[in-house]
Amino acid sequence: MARILLVEDESVLRLTFGEFLTQEGHEVLPAADYNQALSHLSNGNVDLVITDIILAGKTGVDLLRSVRERGIKCQVIMITGEPNVETAAEAVRLGAFDYLPKPVTRTALQRVTRLALEQKALADERDHYAKQMDIFRSDLEAIFNSVNEGIITVDANMSVRQVNPAAAGILGLPSCALSGKPFASIRDGFDSAREALEETLRTRNPVVDRRIELRRNRDDIRILLVSTMPLISSEAGAFKGAVMMIRDMTRLTRLEQQVEDSQQYRDMIGKSQRMQEIFSLIRELAETDSTVLICGESGTGKELVAAALHHASPRASGPFLKVNCAALSEDILESELFGHVRGAFTGAIKDRVGRFEAADGGTILLDEIGDISPRLQLRLLRVLQEREFERVGSSTPVRTNVRVIASTNQDLEEKIRRGEFRQDLYYRLNVVRLHLPPLRERRQDIPLLVDHFLRRHNKVFKREVAGAAPDTMEILMTYPWPGNVRELENCLERAFIVCHDSHILPKHLPPELHRHAVQPAGGGDTAWRTDAGGLSEREQIIALLKQTDWNMAKTARHLGIARNTLYQKLKSYQISRPRD
Repeated sequence: MARILLVEDESVLRLTFGEFLTQEGHEVLPAADYNQALSHLSNGNVDLVITDIILAGKTGVDLLRSVRERGIKCQVIMITGEPNVETAAEAVRLGAFDYLPKPVTRTALQRVTRLALEQKALADERDHYAKQMDIFRSDLEAIFNSVNEGIITVDANMSVRQVNPAAAGILGLPSCALSGKPFASIRDGFDSAREALEETLRTRNPVVDRRIELRRNRDDIRILLVSTMPLISSEAGAFKGAVMMIRDMTRLTRLEQQVEDSQQYRDMIGKSQRMQEIFSLIRELAETDSTVLICGESGTGKELVAAALHHASPRASGPFLKVNCAALSEDILESELFGHVRGAFTGAIKDRVGRFEAADGGTILLDEIGDISPRLQLRLLRVLQEREFERVGSSTPVRTNVRVIASTNQDLEEKIRRGEFRQDLYYRLNVVRLHLPPLRERRQDIPLLVDHFLRRHNKVFKREVAGAAPDTMEILMTYPWPGNVRELENCLERAFIVCHDSHILPKHLPPELHRHAVQPAGGGDTAWRTDAGGLSEREQIIALLKQTDWNMAKTARHLGIARNTLYQKLKSYQISRPRD
């Protein structure tokens, strides 16, 4: 049912036409003249206006003109008893739907009314579609301009059509400087991205997550993941070019690198339960100022643990100072720790600040604490008890706010029994004891450590050694490592230097590893080996990739290596994902 404004100055015709329209189910708003018609138009929506041209006062053409000026979206049918070419032309110019001469029959009026309402319905639908398209276009433009991913569209000739702000920001160029230019000319060093676009334009297939490095200037290198897809018209299905999506992975890559090389854990690597427990304990201890005694064999990473405790603590912005108590004589160590004043001893030509004073607000590591003399043990005890000391040659107390961490590879309890170490000092140092396991007791961490050190050496020596060959890893897994992680690191550095292959081979290892390698006792941590079916490393990687649906992160976790190392192995073994 439609609302129809019927304007007719003759009451009989107004009633007759109204009856014709009511029979069709329409709501009729009768008006005798121009002013009544305007009143109806002002009071509500009208779907159709049917008006006589000749009215008392202003004409139906004036009403039509007023409808158009007010922007009222309805059809207008003109009726006249005196057809006139000029009037008809003016009505058509103003957009009248039809022009009916009198006498008007019921059939003619109802037919024209139906056609006019159908036309209005189509116009309304077209307007609605246009509004929706405007909203959709506006939303797309907002998304295009606000997404974090860079978007660049090119035509079939590789000319840039559109560039969103994110892409311009990634490239370090204004959008206006890019549109309309050949893609190859927009940025030096973007060849890999250009090749991906060319591949999509040539094959009309997408290229997914191609990793590229973009050097914007000498100190600004961006790590990007680029994907390209064909640009197909939704209406005609015509090929229009390609779209490139750019994800800036620089921050994530740096964060991943920071997680791996974080100051809180430095080179501490391990997924074994023992190391995970140590990591958890470090996180808990980092928030306290408690004195910590770190015990463990030489080369297990005691200094790294101390550094991690400091850098994860509220004292991280303060100094972190290390003193090797075993490397210095008693007098030199005393001066090193507590400082001295001028003239305190021969050669003391000026005042010197000691490590305890210099470490104020931070952390001091007393390495090899078991080697200090009884006299220095007593002085150290006072520092721990009273938080103050005197410089050598001075009687003036110096206050210090420092966290003390001590480390040793000796059995201090045995030294106490032999009278070589003060029990009261031991209790002050041993508030929290943290024991680091030897490498032979956490063999499952060896592949992670090998991967970590090889990545470091690749970076330092600018090489691309993919990893250790399986038989090399077998030797590394079974050697007892009396020098622990430090010995492993030195061994791999030596192997890396002499290696000129894609992988570290047994021949690159030091001779003592071949002479002294033994199988690990019991059924503890298992060594690196091929699986029960005798798969090579390449076959094992392919099998894991298929199991994880080519998820690189999951595959790397299964192998116990970093994703960068996995990518290197894929390149070395020439493994690529098959096309569906």
